[in-house]
Amino acid sequence: MSHPTINQQTAARVLREAFDKVVDTQQEQIAAAAALVVESLTAGGVIQVFGTGHSRSFASEIAGRAGGLVPANRISLSDLTFYGDLTPDQVMDPYLERDPSLAAQLLAVHVIDPADIFVICSNSGGNGSTVELARLVKERGHRLVVVTSMDHTTRITSRHPSGLRLFELADVVIDNRGAFGDSELPLPDDAEGHARGAVLATSTVTSTLIAQMLVTEVCGLLLEAGAEVPILISANIPGGDENNERLRERYGDRVKSGGP
Repeated sequence: MSHPTINQQTAARVLREAFDKVVDTQQEQIAAAAALVVESLTAGGVIQVFGTGHSRSFASEIAGRAGGLVPANRISLSDLTFYGDLTPDQVMDPYLERDPSLAAQLLAVHVIDPADIFVICSNSGGNGSTVELARLVKERGHRLVVVTSMDHTTRITSRHPSGLRLFELADVVIDNRGAFGDSELPLPDDAEGHARGAVLATSTVTSTLIAQMLVTEVCGLLLEAGAEVPILISANIPGGDENNERLRERYGDRVKSGGP
């Protein structure tokens, strides 16, 4: 079996291909998600965004960064230490995301409005806390946008007691076009013929792309409607702090994670 060359040039090529796959296939889904977000914001809602593991980077692209929307709240398992009862050691457990019981606790430490929309990112789409959060928010009548790898999630068994995967609960599904197992480049077998896995995970790059396309599309729709576009300005330029604090005052505790 031949293997691709493992070097930085190959990495750049594969990442460009992954980028192009999203652009070529997901614009309709991103537009549909943006329309739901604008509907929520217009009704006074905020974006509640959640991701565990590496998908936390997706949430950080949506909430609390320069060029992002102010009415966006990042939900994280670490909130259960900052605002709840878990110890730092408990939150550091790499298997914590598999626990479905945490979803209700997460919702309890955030101020959730009926108009809020949820955006949940999970490459596998099958861990207990992620699926349970999706199930609860749909049960409560919220719209749900999911970012996941359809190649991966359709080939796994959910860890949630219901057997559901994240995409099966969503109003809109955006496929990050990641490969099963995330990493794209298989390494050659070792001298004994044992598989050594693969390198080059693409989901972080494509999910960041999706986040930025989504936010930009939302802003464009708000502009077309003649509505205010409540954007965070970098705190590292003059006037940034003043702009951001003025906008954040409108949402108070509803946006807990709007800082650096």
